[in-house]
Amino acid sequence: MEKVSHFSTIALLIGEPARATMLWKILDGRMHTATELAIAADLSAQNASMHLGKLVKAGLLSVIKRGRLKYYQFANPNVAYVMEAIANLVPKDNLVPPDDMSDSGRIKYCRTCYDHLAGKVGVAITDKLVSLKIIEASGQDFAITNSGMKWFDRLDISIPELRQSKRALARKCLDWSEKRPHISGAVGAALANKLFDLKWLQRVKSSRIVSVTPLGQKKIYDLFGLMV
Repeated sequence: MEKVSHFSTIALLIGEPARATMLWKILDGRMHTATELAIAADLSAQNASMHLGKLVKAGLLSVIKRGRLKYYQFANPNVAYVMEAIANLVPKDNLVPPDDMSDSGRIKYCRTCYDHLAGKVGVAITDKLVSLKIIEASGQDFAITNSGMKWFDRLDISIPELRQSKRALARKCLDWSEKRPHISGAVGAALANKLFDLKWLQRVKSSRIVSVTPLGQKKIYDLFGLMV
């Protein structure tokens, strides 16, 4: 009974429209100030602070103080997975983040989902990893094959090191726009970071949209055989 009560409390916290908007905003993987989240949810500073306090108390958000400002982020990756899962319950054509209404095509094409790649490009890369036998389906997760260990090692991504982290290694995350899984977890985050570091991908300021650079178009084709 206690578990059900706690579940209901979490569901109510997430389901409140203003809090849901702020949580959706944080899905871009960045830390946000209370002011930024208040603007996103169309709230006064006082009301935003009250809502954020409840989310922190419930363990959904964590807060870091830097100087006079407080920055909010997800307390752990599971919160991001829950938000993405909820998004999959919304009809495909009706769900576009409020801050990306004018760029709905671009955000569906390539975006960040917390700290990993999503959208058409994210799903296509995941499909290629499967077809090249770098990863393979394993229930609700992906498993890294023996050849995949060597493949990631060539990208300077150490699977043994990632296994030591507390988060899931390679999780299937159902993409809300493609309605198919993209790779998340420690491996998904490491791969996304590597593509950003190599300048193959570039973040769009104040958005979850990701652009493929001219260099990235060539290199992603060379690496995956994908035209993006």
